[in-house]
Amino acid sequence: MNIVAMLSREFIVLVLLSIIVASPVSWWFMQTWFLQGFVYRQNIQWWVFVCAGLTAILIALITISFQSIKAALSNPVNSLRSE
Repeated sequence: MNIVAMLSREFIVLVLLSIIVASPVSWWFMQTWFLQGFVYRQNIQWWVFVCAGLTAILIALITISFQSIKAALSNPVNSLRSE
């Protein structure tokens, strides 16, 4: 469990950092380029970015869990035999 927690913590920090960088950039890009030419503008709500960030974190956690379980259940003899 400790190894999985350490791996999860490292990846979640990277995902959070990417969300912090990407959210303002995407908001600015959508406001200035995509939505500027339309007569009826719809502003992007804050919850859209929160949902996208939570989805990214959920996908990262599922991927980490799947890979960790796969590594834990594998036979180490097979890995040593191939190396």
